[in-house]
Amino acid sequence: MSTALTALACFGAALVLTLVAAAWLTPRLWWKRANARALAVLVVGTGAIGSALWWFAAPLPAQAEAAQAQAAPLLASRQELPLPGRSYRVADALNLRTSVGVGAARVTVLPAGAIVTATGVQDGDWWQVRAEIRGEAREGWASSLWLRRADEAHR
Repeated sequence: MSTALTALACFGAALVLTLVAAAWLTPRLWWKRANARALAVLVVGTGAIGSALWWFAAPLPAQAEAAQAQAAPLLASRQELPLPGRSYRVADALNLRTSVGVGAARVTVLPAGAIVTATGVQDGDWWQVRAEIRGEAREGWASSLWLRRADEAHR
């Protein structure tokens, strides 16, 4: 959630909580007519409760920067993939398809552990790959979610 929406949610909830607390904790006579005391109760209560909610809900700047710094290499490496000519290992049995999507016709099933080579063409999470299955070269589309770098440790 964005910072502005978080602030709006915190102070909106604080206004509601202040109104409920004021109804229970102050004399009914105070609320018969609008006056400075009632306005002060609403402003101070909403400010105090809203600030407390904001303190708990808003991410600390250091945490936000750390999360962004941690995600940056992942995003950069994700943009570089698939590297043409790089080998990838199939994590689990995987359908090689004629085009992008689970509705496309299946060319073959790549067994777990099979090695495929990326052509460098991608469409979202779908990569075009080449594989040799039973001595026959095949090319098609596979979901990258089931591919691991060939040099990555096998789990």
